[in-house]
Amino acid sequence: MSGAVQPEGLMLGRDWCPTPHTARCVDPAAFVLFGATGDLAHRKLLPAVYSLTADDLLPCGLPIICVGRRANNLAELTDWLREGVAQQARKRPLDESLWKQIASRIQYVRGDLHDEATYRALSEVFAWADRECGSPVGRLFYLATPPEAFPDIFRHLSAHGLVTPNAVGDRWSRVVVEKPFGRDVESARELNRLVTGLFAEQQVYRMDHYLGKETVQNIAVLRFANSIFEPLWNERHIDSVQITMAEAVGVEGRTGFFDAAGTLRDMVQNHGLEMLALTAMEPPPCMDADALRDEKLKVLRSLRPIPPNEVDEHVVRGQYAPGTVEGEAAPGYLQEPRIPEGSRTETFVALRVYIDNWRWGGVPFYLRAGKRMRRKLTEIVVSFRRAPHVVFGGARQGVEQNQLAIRIQPNEGIRLCLSAKRPGPGLEIDPVPMDFYYAQAFAHEPPEAYERLILDALAGDRTLFARGDGVEASWEFLSPILRHWEASGAGPREYAAGSWGPAEADRLIERTGHQWLNPDDEADRCRSS
Repeated sequence: MSGAVQPEGLMLGRDWCPTPHTARCVDPAAFVLFGATGDLAHRKLLPAVYSLTADDLLPCGLPIICVGRRANNLAELTDWLREGVAQQARKRPLDESLWKQIASRIQYVRGDLHDEATYRALSEVFAWADRECGSPVGRLFYLATPPEAFPDIFRHLSAHGLVTPNAVGDRWSRVVVEKPFGRDVESARELNRLVTGLFAEQQVYRMDHYLGKETVQNIAVLRFANSIFEPLWNERHIDSVQITMAEAVGVEGRTGFFDAAGTLRDMVQNHGLEMLALTAMEPPPCMDADALRDEKLKVLRSLRPIPPNEVDEHVVRGQYAPGTVEGEAAPGYLQEPRIPEGSRTETFVALRVYIDNWRWGGVPFYLRAGKRMRRKLTEIVVSFRRAPHVVFGGARQGVEQNQLAIRIQPNEGIRLCLSAKRPGPGLEIDPVPMDFYYAQAFAHEPPEAYERLILDALAGDRTLFARGDGVEASWEFLSPILRHWEASGAGPREYAAGSWGPAEADRLIERTGHQWLNPDDEADRCRSS
């Protein structure tokens, strides 16, 4: 429909307002969700709000103002959101009384994101919220929409006075933007110019949900809270670093977005380079948001540029063909529903990159990301240099590289692989693991990534969100690769669904004397490949 109707939902009394003594976010606030009838809201965002509410971490009266078009009315919307919460929330099974409490605070503004009437309806909702609370209500705008809608939403929010100049204090306003933030360096710069022309940088929260994962956050703790690692964290002791982001699933319900983006934009520009920066950065003076992001920016700006004529030596792209994943037959990418005939979109990418600074000079960082791979796996493996001299004679073959594996998903944890003597009269050496897993080490279940990041945005903590200059730096590194692909007549290499990617990716890493670490089961994790 072309216009927006009046806001729908239950108008609540004064007991609707937050009770600060039970909430981390002490100021009254409203959560405004653009794209509320989309897949992300259904699978991640409302389930995150539900689990945070169950843990008593949100203001108990947090209103949820949903903006979308697909649901015809409030009842239809809340029924659909309930289904997502029941299926996806960390806190399961669904507590019906808790859901009713949350559902009673949902408002629905049905309208087009590009129509001024939608934003006039939003203004009326906020006027009501301020009256009901008796004080100005903070506003967290979450853009779970296609990236092409961002500019219009930004302009309308500013033009209708919905975003105030304040990032903190009375009636604060903050904007959370889902990835991707731009398609290349030029579009990222243009979007940054638009955003910072309308809002202060302190009000903009660029979302990368990987930064909300407990193990990703633990990278800095592992390095800077344990003195045994930091003296070894450099080119003198580390041989190579591998970052793997493997998915067993295909494009699922993201066909239109993914085919226009591809894996380099969808996974490497944000998730991959963020994990690389955290692994490689210098110690920040403190864990302040800007101090941490300053150090990550230095890493991104130190990435050795890949000239156009060398892209094929450092980067491999692939596209999955029919195969078998986890025992089930899987179609090829071109056989997936609604994929354009002859699409050259990459579903896999592998890169060899170098960081030109004193800490990492000469150490290769290998990144790979792909869909329909053998198993779901996201991890960082730091391989240390081999012992310079082995004194064990015939037992030498058992002395392998020490490896530190930081598992992001599944089974979040850390594994250190050491060499040890096998029990018995002889001198035989085997690699053995020293493990730490969150599920075993801590009594409580860690929050999901979206839970942590929504909570941080409400609290005004920008530490785990990308900054504009960091986004531009990552695009500066990757845009020449994208331009080379667009100019090249070659398409992506085929790999069978259920494999670890195309053979060319193996040759990419073998040229510098390494091999991909492909754990087919947990028993194989502590070995050198």
